[in-house]
Amino acid sequence: MSLTPPLSRTSRRSLAAMVAWIAVSLATTPVSFAQQNLPELGDPSAAFLSGAQERKLGEAVMRQIRGSGGYLNDPEVNGYLNELGNRLVTAIPGAPFDFEFFAMADSSINAFALPGGFVGVNTGLILLAQSESELASVLGHEITHVTQHHIARGIGNQRDALLMALGALAAAVLASRSHSSSSGDMTQGAIAAAQGLAIQSQINFTRQNEEEADRLGFERTYAAGFEPTAMAGFFERLQKASIWFEGNSPSYFHDHPETYQRIAEAQARAYTKPFRQVPDSLDFHMVRALLRSYEGTPRDATLFFENAIAERKFNNEIASHYGLVAALLRAQDFKRAQKELSELEKTAPPHPMIEGMAGQVLTQSGQLQAAIVRYQAALVRYPRKMQLVYDYPDALLKDNQAAKAVAFLSDQLQRFPSDGPLHQLAARGYAALGKQLLEHQHQAEFYAWQGNLKAAVVQLELAVKAGDCRARATRRLRSLLWNESERDAVVAITQTGRRRAVVEDVTLMAAAADTMIFGPRCDQLEVLFRGEASRNQREKARPAGAAVVFHL
Repeated sequence: MSLTPPLSRTSRRSLAAMVAWIAVSLATTPVSFAQQNLPELGDPSAAFLSGAQERKLGEAVMRQIRGSGGYLNDPEVNGYLNELGNRLVTAIPGAPFDFEFFAMADSSINAFALPGGFVGVNTGLILLAQSESELASVLGHEITHVTQHHIARGIGNQRDALLMALGALAAAVLASRSHSSSSGDMTQGAIAAAQGLAIQSQINFTRQNEEEADRLGFERTYAAGFEPTAMAGFFERLQKASIWFEGNSPSYFHDHPETYQRIAEAQARAYTKPFRQVPDSLDFHMVRALLRSYEGTPRDATLFFENAIAERKFNNEIASHYGLVAALLRAQDFKRAQKELSELEKTAPPHPMIEGMAGQVLTQSGQLQAAIVRYQAALVRYPRKMQLVYDYPDALLKDNQAAKAVAFLSDQLQRFPSDGPLHQLAARGYAALGKQLLEHQHQAEFYAWQGNLKAAVVQLELAVKAGDCRARATRRLRSLLWNESERDAVVAITQTGRRRAVVEDVTLMAAAADTMIFGPRCDQLEVLFRGEASRNQREKARPAGAAVVFHL
């Protein structure tokens, strides 16, 4: 007969909640954590994710992002971000990955890093930055999250937080078995302490990461030749944009340093470096003008640039005229777009973005032969500019020159074998030539690039049925079927909360990354156990049109 007094109803509920909390946490923690050997000396992140696993995880999440609708599939914008980003990456040797930078069509002010070298930037942030050095300071910060393996280290920190919670649960059980009349209060106190310790541990860890990213990102940005005062200047602008949020909770509970603290630290770092002013590239201003041309209705965008030019309220006149041409093209006012483009070319230096815009004006106005000639000349000068690489075969296909388009695309796919839009163009070309097997193969690769494995499998099944030379399609089909079965298994585990022994490799988490690791916006690691209630409260406190700042 037990002499232990029964638990009160409140204590039982608290213990049940605690057990459920830990169970859910364990269900969303990779099984491999429980199977890890002692970490080797060196980089502690390697104990949780190898470099190859980080890359695979990042690639899988990227495929989902590309198919999400938020990904900005704009070669001009993404090409510029990659040029700027890789200038920062190479400024300090030893980067662990090849980096890919991309834009998200989102007006909120945010940037984020994924494991394996993928960095996303919202269009709202690009437009907020008033200089190229400011934008570079943000990219330098995000690059540091990757080079310092913050996501891999964060997974390890989540494991440590769960271990703390398990220890506190044991304390709660012991407290509940105490003969003291206050055992119920002790139990609830132990549970609350465990939850608080775990949450605060993750907050502190995230703060440390952000401080490290600010510090090392500053050094990288300066080493790449940008202004030392840029980071502080951008943080000041960020403070104005995020003022609605920073006063809602004490700084102690913020998972990032307060903006005023970041400004002070950035200013202190800038004082240690010689002052220098760095002119912005024309590309920076033209990319911002292009993004402005996408805002509002086509008429709104046209009026914005017309007024800016008339009142001479612009940072760069060439970029403003370029933005006007882009807005007119969006409004399908081809005659006026061609006139404005001719005026622009009289004053602007030779530039690949202007060549790309000229080709689009000609193509969309039906002047296909002139567009093809323009693209051919531009590609001789700028052979790696992806806007030209995509638009030239598109013009050929519209001009019923499918064989020529396919020949060009085959050469480009030798250089860029994983490029989804090139595969989609190739599928169009082979469809026009009646080559169904190759059409379905390339369409499958495009769907796989987007993360739509089911559609890719359907295309490969059609390719297998299409005729001869099916071996390659069959091999690729088997590969995608295996990946799809892996993904479905992980999603099932995540949804049901069950753990299976087959999930022994953290790379299998990739298919369920949105629910297991990343928040709904894929904004780096979410703070563990952050509730939806707090997110909803922040949304209610935000006035209409205000920008949300997450994990910058």
